[in-house]
Amino acid sequence: MRIAFAGSPAPAAEILRDLARAHHEIALVISQPDRPRGRSRSLSLTPVAAEAAELGLECIRPATINAPEVLERLRAANVAALCVVAFGQLLNAPLLSEWPCINVHFSILPAYRGAAPVERSLMDGVTETGVSIMRMDAGLDTGPLARVVRTPVAVTDDAGAIMDRLCALAIPALVETFDQLERGTLRVIAQPEVGVSLAPKLNDADRVLDPGRSATALANRVRALAPHIGARLVIGGEPFKVWRTVAHETETAPGLHADDGRLLMGCGSGTLEIVELQPPSRGRVSAGEFLRGYRGSLEIV
Repeated sequence: MRIAFAGSPAPAAEILRDLARAHHEIALVISQPDRPRGRSRSLSLTPVAAEAAELGLECIRPATINAPEVLERLRAANVAALCVVAFGQLLNAPLLSEWPCINVHFSILPAYRGAAPVERSLMDGVTETGVSIMRMDAGLDTGPLARVVRTPVAVTDDAGAIMDRLCALAIPALVETFDQLERGTLRVIAQPEVGVSLAPKLNDADRVLDPGRSATALANRVRALAPHIGARLVIGGEPFKVWRTVAHETETAPGLHADDGRLLMGCGSGTLEIVELQPPSRGRVSAGEFLRGYRGSLEIV
């Protein structure tokens, strides 16, 4: 079966790489236009576009996937179906009606529809998540389901670990879905009407660690933003990124304290132990390394 693949970020690139090794043919890759990145703001390919180049696959980067010229490219490539993974654009008619569009979504739908399902679910402290394979419709992650694969979530799992696991689970489910689509045996079912929730794109406010909240809630926020985004805590007037923490039920005084090489923060309930953090314009360090070299104030804002 000749498939077109639409995606943008690193997890989508991982799935593209593994899908290309399966027996279905990737006839065309579609990704977002080049974006300015880094301090130099130089234009860079998306991870999917870069992976397509590595694999020797044709890749187009249109302003919108719904443009007539994109539809013509799909027809010219004799594409039978479209695979969509974290593409970042909504698909509309006639694209949705002319080709079966199969989407990989990183949650157990209908929970956490939207752009940040892994991060939002970890912030909520879920103990189980999964990957959903669905046939797309015009709604936001509302299409009927072909498959749902579940996995437990440990309190030590961060967003990176969960995303890696979900990508690995997605590949066999995705290949089997396309196998059935090719044979004409694919069956899909409507999403449940109960349990609907949204996972909107993250913003700056989502990164802030508010000591008025519980230590458990803050630890969940930190692991939801690790290892690529980072939670934010202002220490001594400077913004630090916080990468690893542990929540303790024991109480401690409000504020940030050094305690025998440990960095502890009193919270609305419980104590948050900061295990790894990153000073401005420097690399990540353990709490012990930070305390040995830091001479500033531990006052937090």
